[in-house]
Amino acid sequence: MSVTSPAAPNPVAEVPEPKSPILTAPLTNSFDYTRSLGPVLSQFALALRDGRIIGSRGSDGKVAVPPVEFDPVTGAQSTEFVEVSAVGTVTTWTWNPEPVPGQPLDKPFAWALIRLDGADTTLLHAISVGSPDEMSTGMRVHAVFGAARIGRIDDIAHFAPGEEPATAPANTAEAPKGADTGLLVIPTPVSTEIIHSANEEESVYLEGLKAGKLIGTRIGSGVDAGRVYFPPRGVSPADGSPAVERVELAHTGIVTTFCIVNVPFQGQRIKPPYVAAYVLLDGADIPFLHLILDIEAAEVRMGMRVKAVWLPEDEWEHSIGNISHFAPTGEPDAEYETYKDHL
Repeated sequence: MSVTSPAAPNPVAEVPEPKSPILTAPLTNSFDYTRSLGPVLSQFALALRDGRIIGSRGSDGKVAVPPVEFDPVTGAQSTEFVEVSAVGTVTTWTWNPEPVPGQPLDKPFAWALIRLDGADTTLLHAISVGSPDEMSTGMRVHAVFGAARIGRIDDIAHFAPGEEPATAPANTAEAPKGADTGLLVIPTPVSTEIIHSANEEESVYLEGLKAGKLIGTRIGSGVDAGRVYFPPRGVSPADGSPAVERVELAHTGIVTTFCIVNVPFQGQRIKPPYVAAYVLLDGADIPFLHLILDIEAAEVRMGMRVKAVWLPEDEWEHSIGNISHFAPTGEPDAEYETYKDHL
């Protein structure tokens, strides 16, 4: 007698085809990391600005380039700095046939470990040659400095074949912060680029913004039954219940909670003080964050009625930035009981 086991359920959930066009667009996330170099690496950076290269001499007599902040033998802070040659020897290398943005060269080049004359360690950098056939371990190369030098390793634009050092051009860059004290603070750009694909609800939301509309979704069942989300969601984040309809919302609402921004920061577009607030649009059940302007920061309050202030229509994009800010409507404040459950 044979027993047939029931078929295992398919572990892959079926995803229905979207009913609305899906938007995609390039997305760049960038952040300039500001770094304080400290007393050792600042010396290295200042030398690069001058078109020179220095290392640190350890208690064992070995010279490290770039300099190490602490002696690898004793652990003491490095204090002895030694200028080394801008000419050196390739100890190992690899070919980069397809450079990407942000790398030292925009044409194929070699990455190499280079031991500069006078150093005991190697430095990683790019070597500009026409093909890998021109590269070899043991070849002699020299540093080629850029004209605008702020104290970063890319002040050396690249290395090139040859024994003769190249004279660094006059520096065209302004001195970085801390150059006068010998303790540099320099920016290091960090970024990544992707192609972002919006989901269906996000696409509808963005298309609505492009048309000057605020589109939310109503959840049909479960914990969030009847609630309207803005920005819209395809399902309830509480229990996964699906949205059953899209809702066009009013351009007015209530300030629920807010923060007065008093501290300046890098990249800030508005001079402090100003207010960032959660705005509950009329007809929505979830507040969202935006700016409150056209009023003194100290006068903003919970329950204040506000309206969306849009950019000129010819500047509208697929972005919540189409709304410049929210401003007071002049209407009486909402009673606390009407929004207390939305804080």
